[in-house]
Amino acid sequence: MVCVCNATYCDTLDPVVLPALGTYVKYESSKAGQRLERSEGNFQHSLHAPDLVLTVDTTQRYQKVKGFGGSMTDAAAINILSLPETAQDHLLRSYFSEEGLEYNLVRLPMASCDFSLHAYTYDDVPFDYELTHFSLRDEDTKLKIPLLHRALAMSKRPLSLYASPWTSPTWMKTSESFVGKGTLKGQAGDKYHKTWANYFVRFLDEYAKHNLTFWAVTAENEPSAGLINNYPFQCLGFTAEQQRDFIARDLGPALANSSHQHVQLIILDDNRLHLPHWAKVVLEDEEAARYVHGIGIHWYLDFIGPIQDTVVPTHELFPDYFILATEACIGAHFWERDVILGCWERGNQYSHSILVNLNHFVVGWTDWNLALDLEGGPNWVKNYVDSPVIVDTSEGIFYKQPMFYHLGHFSKFIPEGSQRVGLVASRESKKTDLEYAAFLRPDGAVVVVVLNRSPQNVTFGLADTVGLIAAVAPASSIQTYLWQRQ
Repeated sequence: MVCVCNATYCDTLDPVVLPALGTYVKYESSKAGQRLERSEGNFQHSLHAPDLVLTVDTTQRYQKVKGFGGSMTDAAAINILSLPETAQDHLLRSYFSEEGLEYNLVRLPMASCDFSLHAYTYDDVPFDYELTHFSLRDEDTKLKIPLLHRALAMSKRPLSLYASPWTSPTWMKTSESFVGKGTLKGQAGDKYHKTWANYFVRFLDEYAKHNLTFWAVTAENEPSAGLINNYPFQCLGFTAEQQRDFIARDLGPALANSSHQHVQLIILDDNRLHLPHWAKVVLEDEEAARYVHGIGIHWYLDFIGPIQDTVVPTHELFPDYFILATEACIGAHFWERDVILGCWERGNQYSHSILVNLNHFVVGWTDWNLALDLEGGPNWVKNYVDSPVIVDTSEGIFYKQPMFYHLGHFSKFIPEGSQRVGLVASRESKKTDLEYAAFLRPDGAVVVVVLNRSPQNVTFGLADTVGLIAAVAPASSIQTYLWQRQ
């Protein structure tokens, strides 16, 4: 099931309005065909509570939410701009405006990645240690930057941009290639590392000239990739120790001594399998740790790195550093089909991942490409994957997939600054097909997201100080409940 949008039509949502005290609003999407369908109801004060009651407990307070969003890759920008202009606007509004999902996070590759038409960096002139030839490319000035400005203009919430490099210029690398196993030449503190650190500052400088400021940068996208022989696309290898030293001696000081001191620095930006080891190596070093704000995680090897063994001990060891999910997509594994239009199960995978993360101290979740074509590209190494929005250029239309609506159940209703609170199940067995999480928003309203991936309807109650909601989670559905407490 997909929603088809073109130059004249696209499904829209109304801005979220808090319901009157004693009532709640529910948004539901389901395999049966609902897409963020809104309904209202009243709290009950009856004693006929169902077996399973989920009770909001605001005395249990957990992490504050940073937000949700996706990535403006070269490929995403190319696909969006391939549409007629009114359809482009529909697509951007679907993600960023009050009539859409109200994304507030956008990740941006620094120069090229696999979702580019070719490999490049901002200074491919050999041995330009002064970065005299550093300059943004057409991909930035003609594609990504204009789209970011349009997104900002239609967004009611402040957008937090963050940038990640895939590779340095080849002349700084041991491999002298964009791809394959390779690290920076030399060691931390030398001219290669200093130049690479200054490259980050120059990137921020150039974007600032285009009136775009960044919330954060990650030290490197998937630093473990560049340690793998014959790695197929842009990468730059760092061990945890090399990242620690590069941050302590080069990147940290370069950012701190620039006009971008406010920009936060995120380490790892790789599969959570590397935790807690990676965090220990970097954050137990005082010189490096003082420059770091957060830890980024990718979802690709989640099935061999359970969250209890990776993220939870990391949060316990380093509670002052946020943990943010920085990349996820389906179709990346060789056994997965690239694009499957209308696949409900892929929506399930998204919301399951988001709920597991939010229930274990993660502060937000970032999807990969905002839009891809029917093939799952363009991608210069044919590493095609799926996306919540698929563009059919030849028809001038785009499809909003179940993944899009699943993400919206979180992004639209859980604004930045919301805090996860307790949601306690009554049933002794605690065995239920439901997955759920509760949040207290900055405006004092409560949000509860309930996912039912099972083929059965599940009857349950939602209890808070204002009363009880007698609820049913239909088979294969996701719901968001919203109400005021006083």
